[in-house]
Amino acid sequence: MPDLPVHLWYLITSLGGAGMTLPLAFAIALWLAIGYTWRMAAGWLLLLGAAIGVVTVTKLAFLGWGVGVRELDFTGLSGHAMLSTAVYPVALFLVLLRTPPPVRVLGVLLGLVAGMAVGLSRVVLSAHSPSEAITGCLVGALAALLFVRMAWNAEPKRLSALPVVASLVVLAVLTHGVHVPTQRWVTHIALKVSGHDRPYIRAKWKAARNVRPAAAPLSQTRNALAPARTFDL
Repeated sequence: MPDLPVHLWYLITSLGGAGMTLPLAFAIALWLAIGYTWRMAAGWLLLLGAAIGVVTVTKLAFLGWGVGVRELDFTGLSGHAMLSTAVYPVALFLVLLRTPPPVRVLGVLLGLVAGMAVGLSRVVLSAHSPSEAITGCLVGALAALLFVRMAWNAEPKRLSALPVVASLVVLAVLTHGVHVPTQRWVTHIALKVSGHDRPYIRAKWKAARNVRPAAAPLSQTRNALAPARTFDL
């Protein structure tokens, strides 16, 4: 495990927040629609949406019904790991589309490494277990690589790298640190759909096989419903 100061781990983990990655994802779709085709933009959004759906379903299943894998300490995919591993490879691929194939491959690999670094930060900061970070990275990488395979031979019509790079950098700077309370939203949906008054809590779920949601301390429930800066999704 890299021995980095805690504030650097928080900086790394912030790169996977929905407040930053989702605006970048929509900006990518916009550039794809402008410089290539609406079909490519729609394909990218569909792949990312499917990945987000997988993350959401696993989280709803645990928070609402306690569905998980105790042996792996798995309570749902890491959204930070998934989003960063999906968005950053595609962003670099878009920027490098006019470059030779080896350069594009290198860009995609760098994006995947960035996403894996975010996944590692989630484990270091105790936001997720290793199994949750790894599966999040795998789902995000799958979405990114499927899109790259689909768009590999795309011919840009009226798109140069400079405005794409400038817009993505400016957007990243403006949205860095923006908090989107995704965990609170998912928790509210899980309680509404399941009909339970309390979400399942990791610690009690790991301690016993027949944990009832109502047995969770109210203080833990409030913490689960309260906005968190870095531990959502």
